[in-house]
Amino acid sequence: MKHRALVLWCPDWPISAVLQEQAHDPETPLALVKEGEIFACSSIARLEGVKRGLTVREAQSRCPRLQVLPYDPAVDARVFAPVIAAIEQIMPGVQVIRPGTCAIRAKGPARYFGGEQQAAEVLRSTLLGLGVRDVRVGIADGIFAAEQAARKTSNLRIVEPGASAEFLSRLGLDVLEQTELVSLLERLGLQTLGDFAALTTVKVRNRFGEDGARAHLLARGLDPRAVVPRTPPTNFEVFLNFEPPLDRVDQLAFAVKTSAERFIEAITAAGLVCTALRIQLQSDSGEHLEKVWKHPRFFDPEDVLDRVRWQLQSNVKSSADWNSELDSGITKVVLSPETTDQLSSHTAGLWGNGPQERVHHGLSRIQNMLGHSAVLTAVLTGGRMLAQRSVLIPWGDSTDVEPASKSRQQPWPGAVSGPLPATLFEAPLQVHVKDAQGQRVELDERLELSGDPAFFAPPRSDDSGEAEERLINAWAGPWPVDERWWEASGQQLYRFQIIDSTNSAWLLFHRDGQWFAEASYD
Repeated sequence: MKHRALVLWCPDWPISAVLQEQAHDPETPLALVKEGEIFACSSIARLEGVKRGLTVREAQSRCPRLQVLPYDPAVDARVFAPVIAAIEQIMPGVQVIRPGTCAIRAKGPARYFGGEQQAAEVLRSTLLGLGVRDVRVGIADGIFAAEQAARKTSNLRIVEPGASAEFLSRLGLDVLEQTELVSLLERLGLQTLGDFAALTTVKVRNRFGEDGARAHLLARGLDPRAVVPRTPPTNFEVFLNFEPPLDRVDQLAFAVKTSAERFIEAITAAGLVCTALRIQLQSDSGEHLEKVWKHPRFFDPEDVLDRVRWQLQSNVKSSADWNSELDSGITKVVLSPETTDQLSSHTAGLWGNGPQERVHHGLSRIQNMLGHSAVLTAVLTGGRMLAQRSVLIPWGDSTDVEPASKSRQQPWPGAVSGPLPATLFEAPLQVHVKDAQGQRVELDERLELSGDPAFFAPPRSDDSGEAEERLINAWAGPWPVDERWWEASGQQLYRFQIIDSTNSAWLLFHRDGQWFAEASYD
């Protein structure tokens, strides 16, 4: 039995979500970046040659006024949630395929509204009334054909029952979204879904396996998937409105305290814990303060109150006092869980979590007294020099967040590979490297040494004079580090690794005729 499906598609949803949440100018070319490449771009940017998959530099060369922002999938889901809620008010049984795309069983809405076209028009008008800029609807036999119908229209397209195979036959293979399979089919001379559908089922399964067999069913208009309605998640958001506005931190804390307890109790009653918290504050001057707070364990009511106070520090005349006066009164507070986890995953061990609890409690107390940034922890990031590969973040914030410019996923030519040194010197220490004749080893422009390194004088921890020279048993290098040569802050140096006669290993670099020890291998 073929299931009629209604698929709603909002083109460029990641761009639309950012425009709605961050209030950017819709006439400005905009692109979202993921892992150094363009993930999504606005229609205005596409008119100037920007497209998905380009590097940021290539995209900006095509469109110099392109505004680039990092892609955040949480924004897509968060902005699409009210859209889904609005759809469920008129058409229950929504399956979210991805943010910006959802499917509904067409039979029920068609009966209620008097036909498939009438149901689709009601859906489009509802979403356009919510401010969604572009809404397209496709109806066909199966989710796959209905989605392709939505993508091949400017507003509404209905594929008659039994005609899905014919409709799909003219489409290119790329709609299957299986890169390896599509590449192989094209090399075999197939160009459209119709060409693929003409192959026999047995031959497809034998040649392309189960993935190919499933794609073959889609190409023939025989999508076996039925629409599976989602179970609407429990809404844990807490909204607080204040009239008149509260202009003191202690007043706000008193007003939020009970709601924070109710917020955490509701999450706990559902068998969950809140591991990331979104706090939105609205002031009477129109200022909007919003931030997502992470937690090393999970939030309790006191943690929620602390985060509210820390978020207010930018709006407080005297930074950390509960009695501080705000620069502008707070009219609205919204508490919402950004991420949750199962409560069972955070239960205490058989013998309790004593040491971890005491450490967290002590550090949180210090933060409570001195401010959010009073306790810092190190996070490993990308970089060429070892000293550049750490960033200090406040205790409790997410440790998996890397600045975009220091992502470990980027290539870092000249960075140390393999096991890293155990001891990193706070500042590079000057050392001496000499050849067999006792002359200092120099490095010329062609990266050729004046002599093989033979003797090494390591740095001393005191001022008692020059360290005793040691023989060099083995050495490797040089590896150039040419960093930001176009800036005054750039540097050019050459790395070496050596093992001395005491079997101690060192990471050295040569710069401007001098030798320095960057770290040692313990």
